[in-house]
Amino acid sequence: MFRPKLPDVPTLLTTTVTPRQTQAPAPSAGRPVAPYLGIGAGAVAAVVVVGIVLTALLAAVAVSAVSVAIAAVVLRSLVNGAHKR
Repeated sequence: MFRPKLPDVPTLLTTTVTPRQTQAPAPSAGRPVAPYLGIGAGAVAAVVVVGIVLTALLAAVAVSAVSVAIAAVVLRSLVNGAHKR
């Protein structure tokens, strides 16, 4: 009376697996790839060197700006001190 009605177990359909056809590789353009690898490594090295140089220049500008600011503060205090005397 209160027994649940279970659904029937569905049967799995069997399918046959067909092997994929492999495609032939595309013909090359006749140009070797090796020279482009050398150019790529040289370009990476050039970018790294330029980055290092620009970072060094930025650091030099920052140090110069700090030193100019300190000099301006010192000169301002000297000028203000001379006016008070």
